Amino acid sequence: MNSRPRLPDRHAIEDAVRIVRAAMPATPQYAWPQLCGLLGAEVWLKHENHTPVGAFKLRGGLVYFDGLRRRDPDCRGVVAATRGNHGQSVAFAARRYGMAATIFVPHGNSREKNAAMRALGATLIEHGEDFQAAREAAGRYAQAHAMHFVPSYHADLVRGVATYWMEFFGAAAALDVVYVPIGQGSGISACIAARAALGLRTRIVGVVSAHAPCYARSFAARRPIEAPVTTALADGLACRVPDAEALAIIVAHVDEIVQVADAEVADAMRLLFSATHNVAEGAGAASLAAALKQRESLAGRRIGLTLTGGNVDTGVFAQVLEGRTA
Repeated sequence: MNSRPRLPDRHAIEDAVRIVRAAMPATPQYAWPQLCGLLGAEVWLKHENHTPVGAFKLRGGLVYFDGLRRRDPDCRGVVAATRGNHGQSVAFAARRYGMAATIFVPHGNSREKNAAMRALGATLIEHGEDFQAAREAAGRYAQAHAMHFVPSYHADLVRGVATYWMEFFGAAAALDVVYVPIGQGSGISACIAARAALGLRTRIVGVVSAHAPCYARSFAARRPIEAPVTTALADGLACRVPDAEALAIIVAHVDEIVQVADAEVADAMRLLFSATHNVAEGAGAASLAAALKQRESLAGRRIGLTLTGGNVDTGVFAQVLEGRTA
């Protein structure tokens, strides 16, 4: 934990904007009146659920594959592991750059995320009971078949994701605090990079599932700590082993990490639907869940929340709307 990985600077992020904008427009951010009233604050919500794959991950995939094409112009196939949104990003970008994609998912993964990846042309392989097991199998498969393995955390992924934070900070200036979900760490690392690139002093609060607490425990201990995953709702936060590079950045730059339970995430999903009529997956509602948990400290402040994705299975969302935690 002594060395601190370098973050992309403003020039590097602005170059990523060029790559991302060729495939998708900027996403909107709104200050929804009901959210402002409930939190007693000026609340801005960034809608990364409005990308072509319904999640922020696409930005990183586009930038990663742009770099891969230049580094290895003969690459024809890639392998990745995912719970869904990273896989959709890889499948979308691979198709755009003329490559085949093989993606590993754990057994019991979201049926609709699986269908979306297949629709983008990816070959899916189910393996293991959680993301970590799927990722290890994907690495072995890539090595055995001499294919390129796309990691879940990489400097180019961070650089691509930072484009949404540049949009957000530019449109909703002078935010006092932002709440950022942590899966493998690209989203919060990108937030840190954009804050630094713009010279802002915004407080950054990381958000993890209370049922997947490895980053919270690792942040407290200042070293990587593996922790079990039992979340039934926030699959985008279902990380068992923290990425060491991401953790070093988080420890150096994040102010606090908040844990949210599945029941709190479900409440936030319902609130986002009723107050904004946007569908949020579990991880996509986590930042609002954390803000609601800390609402007493937010009165009168300008806060930023991010709806990182809306890819939730229909049956799961129906259960949440009915008042049950999936």
